[in-house]
Amino acid sequence: MNSFLLNRQLGSISHQALATAQNDRLLKSLQAAPDIQFSRERPTSIEDGAQQDARTVPAKPHAAGVSSIAIDRFEGRYLLSAGADSSVAIWDLESAEPQDGKVLHTPLAHVPRTSTSESLGITHISYYPFDSLAFLTSGYDRTLKLFSSETLRPSASFDLDSIVYSHATSPIASHLLVACASQHPAVRLVDLRSGSSTHSLAGHSGTVLAVAWHPRDENVLVSGATDGCVRVWDVRRSASSLGVLDMDDSIGIAGYDGMGTGARRRERGRAHNGAVNGLTWSEDGRYLVSAGHDARMRVWDMVTGANTLANFGPGLKNGQTTPLFPLLAPGHLTPPGREVVFFPNPKEILTFDLHAGKLLSRLRVTTPQHTTSDTTGSRNLIPRTTSLAWRAHHVEMYSAHADGVIRCWQPRTSDDRMAEEEEKEKSGEGEAENERQRERKRKREELEQIVRDLSGKRVTYS
Repeated sequence: MNSFLLNRQLGSISHQALATAQNDRLLKSLQAAPDIQFSRERPTSIEDGAQQDARTVPAKPHAAGVSSIAIDRFEGRYLLSAGADSSVAIWDLESAEPQDGKVLHTPLAHVPRTSTSESLGITHISYYPFDSLAFLTSGYDRTLKLFSSETLRPSASFDLDSIVYSHATSPIASHLLVACASQHPAVRLVDLRSGSSTHSLAGHSGTVLAVAWHPRDENVLVSGATDGCVRVWDVRRSASSLGVLDMDDSIGIAGYDGMGTGARRRERGRAHNGAVNGLTWSEDGRYLVSAGHDARMRVWDMVTGANTLANFGPGLKNGQTTPLFPLLAPGHLTPPGREVVFFPNPKEILTFDLHAGKLLSRLRVTTPQHTTSDTTGSRNLIPRTTSLAWRAHHVEMYSAHADGVIRCWQPRTSDDRMAEEEEKEKSGEGEAENERQRERKRKREELEQIVRDLSGKRVTYS
């Protein structure tokens, strides 16, 4: 990094190159931040028999596990979390309370249950794309709900008559269509403006698990299902399907007639040898990342529809029916062509180079040392990663886990470690000096006592 600073002072590199290098350095040094904790209430002390332990254990954000999280893309300040018990909480990431030398976040508002159907949980939560004062949830109660972020009360509810595994809204569209992935083999489109289900996109032969809108084209949508297919749709057309992606096609347009016709009208082919439960677009819409139950993550060139053949190795684990979306780091943090993707493995988060497939780091998920059974939910100590979210305007990532914990990941560079070691050395020197002063004081008091004993008048008793 010093060479970059020197070159910048000499004017041999631009300020943008320096910023990109620093952001890339911070991105690759992400580590767990154990001092940042989330609790739905202030922790209370633990009583062990007749003795009271001075340590405190914060209550988990969601007792039955956190199924999904989302962070508003405007301020990057408010985090939404949804629980497997249909609970919902909203957190202010810039407001926290100090607790035993740690940063403790408590929710601005918390609703213990949003489903009237017993304890049916939420599968996916997301902010309304144009206003952070509203958010959407979908879940096992077969509904898509629109909530107010201020009151955490539903403003509208849409019954789709089948379990809704995930939903998606376009971040640029003039329409207000919400694409829903449900048990039904057709993608359901719900219009928030009219409050009705406009139409369905039929083509899959199994349960739809994941949907994602194109980040640059408001009418293009992709979906993944248990039939192993990733379908591309254009909602303007009567025959909406543009075709499927084929993992055996690494050429794309040139594989047809060489002129580009028919490139996306392929109706045969599979993207994965198993269910597809994760779809994520790159910011420019050129690449699509898909994850499937065949323990594979594939990168697609969506200009040609070709499989880029990026190989991420055998370490991926994916066997859950619920959606499992990979997370792409913001494009401004990485140099062009060196994008970074995060994959939520059961007990770790894997960081890869998007195009080379190279494993960059393993972010280990550690279980808290002191965990207790929650009276409002079942005991769950499996830290399986269920959802990832990036905080806008920061180099900071958050993850949700099935053990009911929300974890924060922040950069910790070699400079940070050196600064911490210097602080420890200074504190150690200070403690040593205090110890020396206490020792001198003790010796001085003993000497004074000896002098008093020798100089004082001896009293004898007969």
